[in-house]
Amino acid sequence: MRKTLLNVHLALAAFFLPIALMFALTGGLYTLAIKGSYDDTRRTVVLDAPLTPELGPLVALVERELAAATIEVPSGGASVKKAGTSFELEWTGVYRDVVLRPTANPLEAELVIKDTGPWRHAVQLHKAKGSDFAKAISIAWAIGLMVVLLSGMAMAWVSPPYRRMALKAGVAGAATFVAYLVVG
Repeated sequence: MRKTLLNVHLALAAFFLPIALMFALTGGLYTLAIKGSYDDTRRTVVLDAPLTPELGPLVALVERELAAATIEVPSGGASVKKAGTSFELEWTGVYRDVVLRPTANPLEAELVIKDTGPWRHAVQLHKAKGSDFAKAISIAWAIGLMVVLLSGMAMAWVSPPYRRMALKAGVAGAATFVAYLVVG
């Protein structure tokens, strides 16, 4: 049993190490407001009628404009957000974000295409803005992380010299987590 736990633990830890590093670095640095950069391109879109804050027509307009420029649509989701006294469409993805907003002229809109830099690309993967494949890898990583943690705890539990240390560390971790929830 101990050898099986050790093999599963080591194999998963080694396999998921690169993904763990990406998630740890992007999450930690995002917390410190290091989010990566974009290369912005702004375009004026001439409209037949003023924009309305309806998701479907806004997405269709952006899809047409991007197709005309041979630019792929973002891989994530689109939503209409309140912006001051107005609104804007925000469509995010791993390779680019797109923002469409009304201007002072009701028959013109501003389309901002924000291509991600390398670090922002990794941050967007962390935020689940990637393809279905990327999302599947993230889910596998989450499951793998739980198996690594549980197999490590199980190995400590079946090894009498490490059982007490694991129990103390587990209690300290649980107390820290409760403080995190309460103070956070």
